[in-house]
Amino acid sequence: MKKPEGCPKITVLICALNEAKSLPYVLPKIPDWVDEILLVNGHSVDGTVEITKKINPDIRILCQPGRGKANALEYGVKQATGEIIVTLDADGETDPSDISRFIEPILNGYDLAKGSRLIKGQRHGKSLYRWFGNKVLASTCNLLYNTRFTDVCSGYNAFRKAGFLKLGLTYNMKEAGCSMDQQMIVRTKKAGMKIKEIPHTSYGRIAGVSAIDGFTQATKQGFTIWFTIIKERFNG
Repeated sequence: MKKPEGCPKITVLICALNEAKSLPYVLPKIPDWVDEILLVNGHSVDGTVEITKKINPDIRILCQPGRGKANALEYGVKQATGEIIVTLDADGETDPSDISRFIEPILNGYDLAKGSRLIKGQRHGKSLYRWFGNKVLASTCNLLYNTRFTDVCSGYNAFRKAGFLKLGLTYNMKEAGCSMDQQMIVRTKKAGMKIKEIPHTSYGRIAGVSAIDGFTQATKQGFTIWFTIIKERFNG
């Protein structure tokens, strides 16, 4: 695997909260041709920063100014030095070996390469209620935006930094901004920009415990995302 020919500077962006147990499996798999690895630390207390520095001292580590994934994502994108940004999950659900497959569509004129774990209907490492919830969210998006997506909840995405900033994404801090990925997808679609869905294998979290753990929390998050998808359709 090598960097695509003619590719501009690439930043791999990872938002991490207490992922010291997973990062040793994730960070070494990031290709050495990536120009910048940027880890936004969400106030971890488990040694995430120390583990990251030990694995790769060259990784750029920032402490996010607020709370929640959306705050970390927005801050990370603004601080990134790469023209193309690839987002990876810190828990190991997104395989860094697929990075080049996400960059290729961006170089070929697409504005967003979004990941899908469900193109083949797989649900490795996912509970039935999470799998079903993802199906409901994708179906809602397809109905309202005339798309054919199979998954709108994957954290694996690639896009140009300039395009992301133009979308004017917003989030509610009380909701921890858990729906920014979906807001990015639907705003990109509404703007008439091109999106390509990229399949990637996911076997779930490698280690540690998810910040969204259990049926109640997952359902709350799911409804927040669902309402965001609907609300965005009728805004502006």
